[in-house]
Amino acid sequence: MQLPRPLHSGTLLRRYKRFLADVLLDDGTQITAHCPNPGRMTGLDTPGSPVWLSHTSRAGRKHPHTLELVEAEGQLVGINTGRPNGIVAEALEARRIDALAGYAGMRREVRYGTRSRIDLLLEDPERVCCWVEVKNVHLRRDQGPNPGAAEFPDAVTARGARHLHDLAARVREGERAVMVYVVQRMDCDRFCVAADIDPDYAEALAAATTAGVEAICYDCTVTTEAVTLRSPLPLDLG
Repeated sequence: MQLPRPLHSGTLLRRYKRFLADVLLDDGTQITAHCPNPGRMTGLDTPGSPVWLSHTSRAGRKHPHTLELVEAEGQLVGINTGRPNGIVAEALEARRIDALAGYAGMRREVRYGTRSRIDLLLEDPERVCCWVEVKNVHLRRDQGPNPGAAEFPDAVTARGARHLHDLAARVREGERAVMVYVVQRMDCDRFCVAADIDPDYAEALAAATTAGVEAICYDCTVTTEAVTLRSPLPLDLG
């Protein structure tokens, strides 16, 4: 997925109120940007970190800059949780996800379950439909319980657990459901659930996979020009 051009580079001053970040742009201008990430962003909210932002001229935007990338330990990390759906859709159109290949059509944001919208619904006249939920992953903790792993979630997510329950319900109805974790970074060797952060989510994922929900994970190639799906990561679900 191509990122908006051009991206503006700068230095993170602080991230606060979850959805706001103060940034000193390279041209010396200090701005407040929208931070499209509801999580803790552990390790990615350090003042002084290099950052890259998109900009919109759309009327009505209080903060026209949007935080897209943060450099952490020399690696670019995508933090915009609105990007993974498009990243996966683009990869599906290019037939780059073997586990989800062979469907004739794809719809986005289809209502289902309990107050939920599925990210992607794959349909084919010769197969049962496939409900695909996509999650952004950016957490990596060298000092945590899973060093070197990409981890999800990075904060308690009751909404994420509800999505897993809804996916399991689709499987019980005889359909297919797949949980796709998209790691917007290139320095992880596997995927783990951050059970110490949200034990309820870990329990919900275990129950969902036992019920037949499939889980897959891919990392991404991340540059200041694009974020694209790269390679599958092994899942270590304990």
